[in-house]
Amino acid sequence: TGDGVEEDKLRGIRHWQQAAMKGHEPSRHNLGAFEHDNNGNYELAVQHWVISAKMGLERSLNAIKEMFMKGHATKAQYAEALRGPG
Repeated sequence: TGDGVEEDKLRGIRHWQQAAMKGHEPSRHNLGAFEHDNNGNYELAVQHWVISAKMGLERSLNAIKEMFMKGHATKAQYAEALRGPG
């Protein structure tokens, strides 16, 4: 955020959504992180991260691995993410 500028989280999320739908991996990852950190929606977070991991984003794969180890992602989801770009 800039000095004197109000933060508009919903607008930022909409931009991430638009970019993610156009194939921007970091935006997809950020949507997952937002769902995880702010909404506690682990299922949706993992869905976002599986998509971006399959697109080749390693930090999404690492996030899924962590979720799998904590019991919030299934073995099948982790395996799907490991397959990577295809």
